[in-house]
Amino acid sequence: MLTILDKYILKRYLVTFLGMLLLFVPIGIMANLAEKIGKIIDNEAPLSEVIVFYGNFTLVIGNLLLPIFLFLSIIFFTSKLASNTEIVAILSSGVSYWRFLRPYLIGASLVAILIFMMGMFIVPHASIGFNEFEYKYFKKGKQNRQTTNIFNQLNENDFIYVSSFDPDRQIGYNFTYEHFNENDQLEYKLAAANIRWVEKDSVYRLTSYAKRKMRDGFEIVETKRRLDTIFNFQIEDLTPVSYVADTKNLFELNEFIEDQRRKGAANINTYVLVKYKRWALPIAAFILTIIAVAVSSVKRRGGMGVNLAFGIGVAFIYIFFDKVFGTLAEQSGFSPLLAVVLPNVIFGILGFYLLQKAKR
Repeated sequence: MLTILDKYILKRYLVTFLGMLLLFVPIGIMANLAEKIGKIIDNEAPLSEVIVFYGNFTLVIGNLLLPIFLFLSIIFFTSKLASNTEIVAILSSGVSYWRFLRPYLIGASLVAILIFMMGMFIVPHASIGFNEFEYKYFKKGKQNRQTTNIFNQLNENDFIYVSSFDPDRQIGYNFTYEHFNENDQLEYKLAAANIRWVEKDSVYRLTSYAKRKMRDGFEIVETKRRLDTIFNFQIEDLTPVSYVADTKNLFELNEFIEDQRRKGAANINTYVLVKYKRWALPIAAFILTIIAVAVSSVKRRGGMGVNLAFGIGVAFIYIFFDKVFGTLAEQSGFSPLLAVVLPNVIFGILGFYLLQKAKR
């Protein structure tokens, strides 16, 4: 049951957090709009699409920065409590430091639930419109997917390869399809100069087609100038868009990762990293809450300014560590799990140290 102390601190916690969001989110939108307004005008983006984009922008960027906003808001209002000697009065009345910390952890739990629900179910839907608008108007002409040397394993027996892929025309060049039997022996191999999806007829069109079969030690070759056929894959499956993991909810992402792992996708770490980051953000809310309380609950010379400066410094270092380890996981063999866990472990240890120091 919440006491008067709990309600008092929790109210200040949530009101300051909400105020921080209402203050910085519009600033972020205006800063982005000021930077991109030239491209919006040059590319004649419709006003309705721009409005929808910035709605999605608020959800996508806001969700990533929620722990940081939480961190700064705690430092702000807890520093005010300390400067008004309210914390000294609370602790002098016989309330232990851990008891004083309880409403902060309750608030962190509420924010963590919000981050979890947004990251797992709401933001993925917003990411679709956000990224499509980005590539349509801000990154016009840039590829949003891998377009060369594409390999996919469709199942245990079938493999496909194209040397290059044109997503706008939906054509793959130097197409190869290999089928192996249960003994892992090549049963037949299809090759074509290109493969094109013909939407009108719902078929794949192969140009300069050749099929090689192995029968009793002999090779049988069948060739055609053009062949219309069907396959058990979608042309888009050749190479998903680079942001595909960001657009899938919790359950869809798990299925997608398993499917890509079965296919032997080379960039599987990128998708796994997205999954682990979604789980790590709610945990970060607790870690940053503890650090913020430990730093700002002690009255210092210089007051709130010193605490906020320290808080902003810690926030930038946290983001730096997160980006460095994330890049290592995406571009090398570094474990995505470690890339997500290590920043939280490092700052968790820092939070525990600062908390023990603040108690003394």
